Amino acid sequence: MKYLKIFKQKLEIARYSESTIKTYISTLTTFFKKLNGVSVEEVDESIIQNYIYSEIKEKNISQSYQKHILGSIKLFYEVMFNRKFSLSHLYPKRVEHSLPKYINKEDVLKMLSFTENLKHKSIISLLYGCGLRVSELVNLKIIDIDSTAGIVSIIQSKGKKDRYVMLPQSVLPLLREYFKNYTPKFYLFEGSESEKYSSRSIQQVVKQAAMKAKISSLVTPSILRHSFATHLIQAGTDLQCIQELLGHNSLHTTQIYTQITDLKMRKIQSPLDF
Repeated sequence: MKYLKIFKQKLEIARYSESTIKTYISTLTTFFKKLNGVSVEEVDESIIQNYIYSEIKEKNISQSYQKHILGSIKLFYEVMFNRKFSLSHLYPKRVEHSLPKYINKEDVLKMLSFTENLKHKSIISLLYGCGLRVSELVNLKIIDIDSTAGIVSIIQSKGKKDRYVMLPQSVLPLLREYFKNYTPKFYLFEGSESEKYSSRSIQQVVKQAAMKAKISSLVTPSILRHSFATHLIQAGTDLQCIQELLGHNSLHTTQIYTQITDLKMRKIQSPLDF
């Protein structure tokens, strides 16, 4: 669709991230396919409302995805047609309180022990050992790894911010062996023709490693990142340090991990166990 092509170009000019643009385009493509003969120019608030209602009833979409759909549509019409929809009544009024899921360290080590492929083991090691987002891992360049200083540079991540994270010393021999065998040219992890590894490939690597380790709970790259934060808190690491390592804007975002660990750290007993 010509409008989406122009919209994508405008977002690129405005320096939106590659992953954000991809998500916006995907969301809008799905929305436009459901217009049932109504042209893009004729969309009004009632059409948007009906679409959101059908998505909730038919797909039981989450509150966060509902917000994302509305944000995508709102931005599109502001950028493309200078139209400002009043959509506040379509946003969820109740706040979801879901705790981040994580796995224990023993399960992470099992995943690594059952992963023989050097590239895959290096990917899992850095996702967990550095607490990286998938987008940060796929964009890691060779020059971002400073083995002498023991740090990894995360350049222009979420919110266009740079930060440093620790490079696990236990992972260094593995990375050196991986580098020697795979000889990446530019990105640390590359697919065909020296292009960066895809996010989907990394998700599959994690999924397969969890299956081999016979871990029954869901394991994703995000869950490895949550596990990194949770295990640091359990080890007594200062919350502000964890905030900086994760690249959170607000300490409030990081504090959610304390809710997972509080009961265990305080050793609170149920009255039935007295």
